[in-house]
Amino acid sequence: MVIWGITLAILSGIMNGTFTLPMRFLGRWSWENVWGLFIAVACVLMPVSVALATISNLSAALAAAPPRAIAAALASGFAWGFGAIMFGQGVSALGISLGNTLVLAISASMGSFLPILLLAPEQLLQRQGKAIMAGTAIAIAGIAFCGYAGRRKERSQKDQESAVRGEMVGHARPFWVGLLLCSGSGILSAVFNIGYSSAQAIANSAVRMGNSAFAGSNLIWFLMLTGGAVANLAFCAYLFRKNGSWGRYSLPGSGSLYGLTILMGLLWGGSIFVYGAASPKLGALGPAIGWPLSLTVGLVTANICGMLAGEWKLSRFAERAWMAAGLAILVGAIVTLGWSSTLH
Repeated sequence: MVIWGITLAILSGIMNGTFTLPMRFLGRWSWENVWGLFIAVACVLMPVSVALATISNLSAALAAAPPRAIAAALASGFAWGFGAIMFGQGVSALGISLGNTLVLAISASMGSFLPILLLAPEQLLQRQGKAIMAGTAIAIAGIAFCGYAGRRKERSQKDQESAVRGEMVGHARPFWVGLLLCSGSGILSAVFNIGYSSAQAIANSAVRMGNSAFAGSNLIWFLMLTGGAVANLAFCAYLFRKNGSWGRYSLPGSGSLYGLTILMGLLWGGSIFVYGAASPKLGALGPAIGWPLSLTVGLVTANICGMLAGEWKLSRFAERAWMAAGLAILVGAIVTLGWSSTLH
């Protein structure tokens, strides 16, 4: 059972680390074309389909759930939606490797630190709180290393930007803009974690009705992801109107663009539900082993994808060394944060 759970956690990390790779080949569409379809698949079609397939009598389960928990799930999902927008824009600006690294690192550290700071500040000086603060401090150091590597990379590749970006969707932005976008995304992703924790009464209610723990968690994801979809699709609608880009969906030869974007949605949405299936199998080991393992695999996979896509091909050894050092530090931070979950 545990081995199967670990396997699913690794698979979840691989899916999360690879889902932005198709963005490298979608430059014929505008950013909003890609992101709008991606969100429709990952945050609407997939959670609705999974909820209907795994929850017996979905409408009754929603009716039985506590209204305050439903409101918390929808509100935090809506807030996370703006973080997802920042993520999509940040990856478009900085690339797969650096964009994913910064967002995963910030969301992992803030996702552990903010809940205890806001919900149980008295625990900060206890063993678990100190471990979380240590993990967050280590993550900040790793983020600084990676950020420095990205800044040096931008300078060294300044005159070769188009060669490095290839067919990446969207357009290049200054490094500091991409950094702000990824930082905002990471912080709002932490709100996602708080919202999920605050909405556990929804899952408990579903379980009392005879559903599995996996189905109960799917009910929370259904509410949170559809809440996030509202913010994303509204922003895409604004860009469609502003840029007149809706017509790009009918460009000749767009079949591959549809296929790659749908694949993005299936990979990212699938990573959430695959980890949701892994968590019950890991039991108490979930926070200590499954979560850091999935994050680490996602972090490494995203950087392998970025390197294979040529994002670092024109950079110097020094930039790569700084990035590698930052990644090693971040893995240490993730392990520390995972270990903190075993302390009470």
